[in-house]
Amino acid sequence: MYTSLSKRLISSILALAVLAIAYQTKAADRSNEKPNVILVVVDDLGWMDLSCQGSEFYKTPHIDRVAIQGLRFLNGYAASAVCSPTRAAIQTGRYPHRLGVTDWIRSRFQRSTNETITSNPTEFTSDPKQPLSCPPNPYFLEPSERTIADMLSSSGYRCGYVGKWHLGDDEFYPEKRGYHVNKGGCDYGQPPSYFDPFNNPMHLNPMIKAGIHNLPSRNPGEFLTKRESDEVVSLIEEWKDRAFFIQLSHYAVHTPIQAIATVEAKYSNAPGKTKQNAKYAAMVESVDESMRNICECLERLNLANNTLVVFTSDNGGLDNRGEPTDNAPLRSGKGYAYEGGIRVPLIVRWPNKIPAGTVSSAAVSSIDFFPTILEACAVQASEDRTIDGISLVSHLNSGGSESLNRSDLVWHFPHYRHDPGPYSILRSGDWKLIKYWHGKQELFQLNDDPTESKDLAAVFPDRVLQMDQRLVEKLKSDGAKLPRPNTNYVP
Repeated sequence: MYTSLSKRLISSILALAVLAIAYQTKAADRSNEKPNVILVVVDDLGWMDLSCQGSEFYKTPHIDRVAIQGLRFLNGYAASAVCSPTRAAIQTGRYPHRLGVTDWIRSRFQRSTNETITSNPTEFTSDPKQPLSCPPNPYFLEPSERTIADMLSSSGYRCGYVGKWHLGDDEFYPEKRGYHVNKGGCDYGQPPSYFDPFNNPMHLNPMIKAGIHNLPSRNPGEFLTKRESDEVVSLIEEWKDRAFFIQLSHYAVHTPIQAIATVEAKYSNAPGKTKQNAKYAAMVESVDESMRNICECLERLNLANNTLVVFTSDNGGLDNRGEPTDNAPLRSGKGYAYEGGIRVPLIVRWPNKIPAGTVSSAAVSSIDFFPTILEACAVQASEDRTIDGISLVSHLNSGGSESLNRSDLVWHFPHYRHDPGPYSILRSGDWKLIKYWHGKQELFQLNDDPTESKDLAAVFPDRVLQMDQRLVEKLKSDGAKLPRPNTNYVP
């Protein structure tokens, strides 16, 4: 009997060993397959809105874990201080000013007509109260632009889009721009509600009454961020045996600031924090839980080691005197030219490729995602157009030690939104020039002054002149539309 039991035990051990070898072989085989990519873009997430970024208020253990397993950028930038331009840059790898998308795109219900517009405006806009005429912002990303999904799908990838799109109405939704599946991507700049059925039944416009595109109600009261992560998990499960690219663009943490009451309560007694701060913290936590769900799915399906994960934000946090968030020590927030408006969290994980627990101080931008992902997936970019971004693959694989072949980063916002009006930015090394097109210029040395509290323009006039000339030359060579004197201006 003992001998029989021993034989069965040995047989079982051998069987388990065979299974383990098969599992390891399968994992090794997967490492030679095309990598999967998941790009997570949070809406309005500020540079200090994660605990791994130094916050003592927000709790984001699952995003922190991704950072520990990968590389975190200290100088990650959005291509714009507002959403649509950054989203267009992510899709194309091109500067917003080259695309002509330099402000957030107005949804159909926000325009004078609900009809789909098939051509973008070209006439400059003028207000007698404003000394400059400004270029118009388009209603959609031009169809001639090739998206990252166009490139990857033509190379055999399955491409899915979940969440906020904001790059044009029906004829320009993700399913028309290379994505096989679109769950939630439409012309909304923000959701009517974060709670299922994700609509506003009292609104006058039928689009807002109807709710978010292709996210029909399934569980009344369910929070939108949870629904988005479930949609991503479903796509991963469906496509687990083939290469995929999924962009998850959370509607959170954009307004309206709404939260699950029990989660909000966890933050409501924090000293010096308001009810809005607590709601916002609950929204940040929902994004963190989404990351947990996605990472657990990748690990369960043995896909984690072959999946490149990128986590970032479309612009700086909305900071109105500390509400709903506080970007300090960075100055100002969303929409503004200061660091609080454009510097964002950026974390990249790719096991066995990117050294874990590394940090980079290189200045990088959302224009870089397009060439980085294409190189990681061994897909050749189109040679018929300029790609402004640069691939970060070698820099990432070196743990941030390999220098980037880049001297400058540029931003261009030729519109009136905040005083003192339209602006452009040049970051060259640690120097940052803000050019306000009314004539004012500001110069900061970011390494010594990350808070931008010391304007050095009067101290280094020659540097200001040189950087200003380089900035304007760059914008002109890229075909950017620049503000010009308003002949109808009445002082």
